[in-house]
Amino acid sequence: MGDADWAGRRWLVLVAGMLAMTAGCTFQYGLAYLIPAFRAEGLSLEQASILVACPTAGLLLTLVAWGAAADRWGERLVLGAGLALAGAILLAGSAVHGLGPLGGCLALAGAAGASVYAASGRLILGWFPARQRGLAMGIRQSAQPLGVMVAALVLPALGAVSRSAALLFLGTFCLAAALLVAVAVRDPARPPRPAQGSQAGSPYRGRPGRVLCRIHAASALLVVPQFAVATFALVFLVDQHGLAATTAGRLLAVAQACGAASRLGAGAWSDRVGSRLRPMRLLAVAIALIVAALAAGAAVRAPWAAGVLLVAVVLTVSTNGLSFTAVAEHAGSSWAGRALGVQNTGQNALAAATPPTLAAVIGAAGYPAAFGFVVLFPLAAAALLPVHAERESAAAIAAAVPAGR
Repeated sequence: MGDADWAGRRWLVLVAGMLAMTAGCTFQYGLAYLIPAFRAEGLSLEQASILVACPTAGLLLTLVAWGAAADRWGERLVLGAGLALAGAILLAGSAVHGLGPLGGCLALAGAAGASVYAASGRLILGWFPARQRGLAMGIRQSAQPLGVMVAALVLPALGAVSRSAALLFLGTFCLAAALLVAVAVRDPARPPRPAQGSQAGSPYRGRPGRVLCRIHAASALLVVPQFAVATFALVFLVDQHGLAATTAGRLLAVAQACGAASRLGAGAWSDRVGSRLRPMRLLAVAIALIVAALAAGAAVRAPWAAGVLLVAVVLTVSTNGLSFTAVAEHAGSSWAGRALGVQNTGQNALAAATPPTLAAVIGAAGYPAAFGFVVLFPLAAAALLPVHAERESAAAIAAAVPAGR
């Protein structure tokens, strides 16, 4: 295969993986846009928030297992099978009624759709060189805000018709993405497999393992402001600023598109400066500042709080591609699937807890207290990121490269 053909195949795989992840993220993270439909069925905000969290809770059960499967059998099989199963479950769930049965279906769909996180991340590591990997991972990670954008555009209108119509759309989207994966995705070349049972080369040993765990922890903390804003943006604009749900959905769709662009920009920035964690720390501080401004605006019910919310939607999603690139690079290709599974497990544990927890805080103390509480998480993430260790690693690699290379 020539260089041009190889480059074309690389970007085709990236686009297919991104669209597959977009389909998964639309139902996994976009159910907040069905909160008005859930409330119209008689559910409280707290009960609706539990349904929103169900796909994320389902992810926690299978992320590491899907990552191990991708390490062993390849990305194409894992990605396509998981999406197809999630789509089938969502189609079945469109006919289900009741908080418990519907929550169970959404959790099972989330467990099946978790395949998109381990597999599509390994595709980036396998197909792209380090000098392009930050941008490529930013493109891949733009799928999450793009999926939420699709949800913002489609689900409020479908939810006004019926909740079943919305789930039929989500299931069909996943099945179409699974078909695209089968046609377009090809697994990258794989490194030699270590002897069975061998733990040699595990990235979780010693000091490298401590660095990886700090990246995992900081990444999980940064999920809290992202999901706080994404989950309650629609109801905040509707309840606090009097917007119609469809109007608010369109505004948030634009903000999510800008959020996708922010992930691309962050990835390109990290490629330029040769660091994933330094830009990530600066963005974490910026996220804390914008969420603090949102809490202040909500406290005085200022009209400008709606604009701050839209900026927060953009900014809170910007770091995700950086964290995934850093994890994949530190883990190496033989362990990338499992490491990304661990990464996603930590992130989604906090993501699943965020909607019901903040719904309870909002019910008890209001939006200002909830957003003020959220500020603590990006500040802690900024302090936890092992930027100094990344600098030491880069210096060691540079010293090992012969002059003139």
